[in-house]
Parts: sequence; C-alpha cells; structure tokens
Amino acid sequence: MEMLINGVLTKSTKMCGVINPATGEVIAQVPLAGKEDVEQAIQSARDAFDTGPWKYFSLAQRRSYLLKISEGILSAARELARIESENTGKPSKETTFMDIPSSAQTFEYFANNLERLLGSKNVPLGAEARSELIYEPHGVALLIVPWNYPLLIACWKMAQALAAGNTVILKPSSLTPLTALKLGEVVMNTGLPPGVVNIINAPGSSVGPDLCADPRVDMISFTGSPEVGKEIMRYASGTAKKVIMELGGKSASLILDDVDLDTAVRGSLTSIFLNQGQMCTAMSRILIDKKIAKDFIAQFVEKAKKIKPGLPTDPGTQIGPLISQDQRDKVLAFIEQGKKEGAKLVCGGMIPDLPECKNGNFLEPAVFVDVTPQMNIFQQEIFGPVVCLCEFENEEEAVTLANNSQFALAACIWSGNPERAKKLAAKLDAGTVWINTYGMFHNEAPYGGFKQSGFGKELGEQGLHEYSRLKHVNHDTSAGKPLVSGWYSL
Repeated sequence: MEMLINGVLTKSTKMCGVINPATGEVIAQVPLAGKEDVEQAIQSARDAFDTGPWKYFSLAQRRSYLLKISEGILSAARELARIESENTGKPSKETTFMDIPSSAQTFEYFANNLERLLGSKNVPLGAEARSELIYEPHGVALLIVPWNYPLLIACWKMAQALAAGNTVILKPSSLTPLTALKLGEVVMNTGLPPGVVNIINAPGSSVGPDLCADPRVDMISFTGSPEVGKEIMRYASGTAKKVIMELGGKSASLILDDVDLDTAVRGSLTSIFLNQGQMCTAMSRILIDKKIAKDFIAQFVEKAKKIKPGLPTDPGTQIGPLISQDQRDKVLAFIEQGKKEGAKLVCGGMIPDLPECKNGNFLEPAVFVDVTPQMNIFQQEIFGPVVCLCEFENEEEAVTLANNSQFALAACIWSGNPERAKKLAAKLDAGTVWINTYGMFHNEAPYGGFKQSGFGKELGEQGLHEYSRLKHVNHDTSAGKPLVSGWYSL
C-alpha cells in the first residue's frame, strides 16, 4: 500500500511493518513519511486550495465526488472489512456490519444535504438592511485519526472537510494505517483533483510538530488522547489556527430501578466490551440503583464470563485482542492497581489460556465491584475491557457520581420511564446522553464532549459547520443614500 500525495500513490524511502494484534504477525509493509513527504503533502493541499479548481466547484460538483467516494468504499467493503479486522483486532462482525457501511454512509449523508447545511442564509434586519451568512471553507484541513476506529473516524472527518470545500491532509495512526491508505486508492479512482486529498503515514511524534505548526495548515481536527491533544494545541497556537479536539472520556451509565433488567444488562455489556473497551465513549463506570444492584451484578458477571475471545476472523469471536502489547500491559497495570486500592475483581482480568490467543494481545473482560470514586480505575480512562460496577442510593447520588470526572464525553441512562430519564439527562455533564441504548451515532446529530473530553463537534449540521468559516455580508437596502455617507459634512 502507498500514500496519496498530490494525486499520486507514493512510496517512501522508509518502510514499516504493520502488526496483526491477534497473531503478532507482520501483515503488511507500508511507507513512512519523511520530511520531504510532509512538505509535499502540505504544499499540495495548499496549492490545490489556493490555485486549483476545487474551491470554485459548485455544491453539486462536490456532491458528485462525495458520492463517488461513498460508492468506492462500498465496492471495496469486503476487503476493507478484512483489512480493518486484521489491523485492529476487531471481530469481523463489527467491521463488516458497523465500521465499513457507516463510513460510506457518512459521505452519502453529507453529499445529499450540502445545500440544506451549507447554503447561504438571509437574516432579516428590517427595511433598510439585509444580512447574508455564507459558509466558506477554512482552507487546508489536517485530520489526525486514532487507532481504535481508523476508517470510520477518518471518513467522519474527511467527508465533512470535503463537503465544506477544504483540502485535506489525513494522518492515520501509524499502528493502524491500512484502511486509510486503501481509502487513498478509493479517492484517487474518483478523479478528484490532485492535492485535494493527501494521505500520509508516520508516527505523530515524528511528523506532528511540522504538520501542526505549519502556517499553511488552516485547521486541525484531532481525535486521540488528552496528552497528545494538548501538545497539538501548543504547536497550533503559533499560527492561531482552528482546532477541533475529541480527547477521550470516562463515561458513566446509570441503571435505574424501573428498568427492564435483561435489556439493561445486555446493553451495558455492549457499552463497555465492544471493540475490547477501546472506545472513548466506553461506559467504564456503571452505576446501579441499590434496589436492583444484586440482581444486575449477578447477571452482568455471569454473561461477562461467557464472552468468547478469539481470532477476529472467526464468526464466533465476541472480543478480540487489544491493539498492542503495550496497551495490554497498561490495562493490566490498571487492574493490579485497582486490586491494591481495595476494589474487588469478580470476573476476568486475565490473559486467556486458549491456543488461538497465545500469540495475540488478548485479555478477558474484567469486572470490578466495591469501587470508590477516589480510585484510579474510577477516575482514569483505561481504554480496555475493564468496568467498575458501583451502587447508588438515589438519583442525586447517581448524578454526583457520574459527574465526578475530569471528562464529559458521553453517558447512558437505562430506565422504564422516558420522562424520568429525560429529566435526569439534563443533570448529566456529558456531550451525548443515550437513553436505553448505547453508541448510536447518527450523521444527522452532533457528537463531542466537554471538559477534558475536548471541544468542537463532529457530524450533524453543527459538526459540518466546524469545518467551515462563517462570513457575514451586510447589504444596505435603504432608499437613497445610506446614513453613513452623510455622517461627516465635508
């Protein structure tokens, strides 16, 4: 696979092996961008925006290219799903039925809603003036994508950036670059003008400072860790460019006493163990009303023990490996720390003793009880299959526990009373609150958090406008000469 720079699939003098986290095997050799590649990508995107035809394309022309990308993703869906599973360790069920179709649908949605979302709007000001609001592209958009949803988040960002009329530099995680590089082939086959989309691969530590600090880059959209996000903001501050940050979470799920218990248990399992718990929105703190806590915990633990680890290619696999040995070691360290702090591990937390798992980064789903808010496993984002089950006496205590976090990305409420859940949602400090469901992302609705979870939105009208700048044009419509022309009597 190759990088895409200025409309050409490009190799590099340096190559790097990509590891399958389920087997430990090298599955591909990919190019690593050097300084010359970074320079060429930046300048290509800059030239494509400043002097190329892209910024003058009509919304209808943009729509055509977005739809072609969507169709290209669907045409390559089988291969993309296979690559994504091999590169990330996700069970094939997730990549086949969630990640790849959702990636294509994002391009399709924004293609089919360009006029409604980006068309100019008039603001009535009375008889003597009229205001026109016009959405324009920022220019060159740098899109930095994490390893947990490599293709889906890349498509979220790219679809919005292109829909708004920007040119793009996409940098995937160097751990999971394969589907992003394959996306480059899809883009090139659409005939998109050279330089509009550039895709380079390298560790952020080697190319991040040059990309983020460069004045030719007009905006940055980043999804990743708070530590890296703060570094990016420091680099970007020198040129005061637009920045969107999604920096993780420590999300809480509230299980109320009027809930259908089986539904809440099964939904809660998905909310923490999907994608091996490697989700910013993972409900790693499940708070349960004491009146039903005993039954909930018993059923949750019983089902958690039955979650089947295995190779992502096996249709029966329910949980795959963590992305790397380093990530598994980090999660195991959190588990040990939780036990030392006094939490009780009632399920999992061990490396599975199965032949098919011996060479990968597998870990059994871990369930803690007797967790207090002061413990690190309650406060810190673990990014693995580890959950804290905590009890509360009343709704006030539940809200206090849920909001006791530096993060504010997402939350869940499970209740049989929709009105009660709605009132409770208003009290939660979270950018997204799901009621009686989890992880439902809709292209029509914005997503993004508060506090240390970052700022800015992805998706929906609000997300698309993040990738646009808003120009105000004021028209004088008064009869005769405007008042301002006679202000000075000269």
